[in-house]
Amino acid sequence: MTSLSSAVALPSSCRARPASGSRRARLLVTRAAASSPKLQNGRRLRVAVVGGGPAGGAAAEALAKGGVETVLIERKMDNCKPCGGAIPLCMVSEFDLPLDLVDRKVRKMKMISPSNVAVDIGRTLAPHEYIGMVRREVLDAYLRSRAQSAGAEVVNGLFLRYEAPKEPNGSYVVHYNHYDSSNGKVGGEKRSFEVDAIVGADGANSRVAKDMGAGDYEYAIAFQERVKIPDDKMVYYEERAEMYVGDDVSPDFYGWVFPKCDHVAVGTGTVTHKADIKKFQAATRLRAKDKIEGGKIIRVEAHPIPEHPRPKRVAGRVTLVGDAAGYVTKCSGEGIYFAAKSGRMCAEAIVAGSANGTRMVEESDLRKYLAEFDRLYWPTYKVLDILQKVFYRSNSAREAFVEMCADDYVQKMTFDSYLYKRVVPGNPLDDIKLAVNTIGSLVRATALRREMEKVTL
Repeated sequence: MTSLSSAVALPSSCRARPASGSRRARLLVTRAAASSPKLQNGRRLRVAVVGGGPAGGAAAEALAKGGVETVLIERKMDNCKPCGGAIPLCMVSEFDLPLDLVDRKVRKMKMISPSNVAVDIGRTLAPHEYIGMVRREVLDAYLRSRAQSAGAEVVNGLFLRYEAPKEPNGSYVVHYNHYDSSNGKVGGEKRSFEVDAIVGADGANSRVAKDMGAGDYEYAIAFQERVKIPDDKMVYYEERAEMYVGDDVSPDFYGWVFPKCDHVAVGTGTVTHKADIKKFQAATRLRAKDKIEGGKIIRVEAHPIPEHPRPKRVAGRVTLVGDAAGYVTKCSGEGIYFAAKSGRMCAEAIVAGSANGTRMVEESDLRKYLAEFDRLYWPTYKVLDILQKVFYRSNSAREAFVEMCADDYVQKMTFDSYLYKRVVPGNPLDDIKLAVNTIGSLVRATALRREMEKVTL
């Protein structure tokens, strides 16, 4: 998921480039640690990637291209994660995604306050700019197939556990249930294999994280319904997405209506009131009633979403990426880009540390990926955490937030930061004006809240 509430200058990591039908080769630096032993008998480093979402698919592809023997294990090949499905423009070019993966190009975002004040966002976008809307089952399958084409082995199975090596540079043993419809075993066949390293990309409920003692984290519950609405109503959502804020739709998040290929995704999420998620979902449907009336629910989805990175993300030659590591931003709920990016960065660190699969990797190689990822994105996570605490704490604060979103400068800074994942240089005078307007909005919101409390009393 994502939202325009990520109105913050983000660290630079990519630039928008014209999409290309051919995939560009990535040049990987291959600097192995001096103490890293060379693998014997001509064998290649072997890595298990557990989980076949954006993080796992991107990791497996980069590993296979870098000369590492790669096995990707995915439990459900047609998994439909309840995800808003928004991706930044830079992801299309950076990950060489074909444009037919993008169901809708959102150029208009409507923010709706608790009192149903609506603000249209998108006036500052250039003609070629958009937020891409994808279906996870389509994107994930594409990334897995690309990893397979690069040389990775893709296995349909359920990861169970791993055994750590008993000696330095020993092998990890991966245990899993192998699914094969031809053998007639409904529960799968228990199998195991040895690897040199493990990349846990198995989502918020990561079994790899549990095995490595990564620690717990707070999580949100995302609930989403895919709704097939009449064609005449679908026209409204052709290039438009909606976000609803208010205690009725979520006490600490937002409700959304995001367009897909031939339907819309209507959903909400919460950390603090998980038991009330269906009540919040009903409120989201009610707020969007006029625009989705006559629609038919074709799929219902629910899934946990991490709220912050795990306390531990690497142990020995095992590491975590994507949701398993906790890489979902507060306030906006964005996770797809950061999942794919972390998967690729982790894989490139392994390729470099192993000299293209010819040497054993060490924990220090995996920690290089963590250090670089944190350097690039940790400020983003912290700032969005602060924004969520400031603007999602009450209905009056949400009214102030929506009011701020009407400002063209806020819109431009927001879209530039989100679409390109780069530091956006602001105009100092406009920055001062924005600060003053923000303070003014919060003061008005506080005054409104106090007046409402008097009426309530």
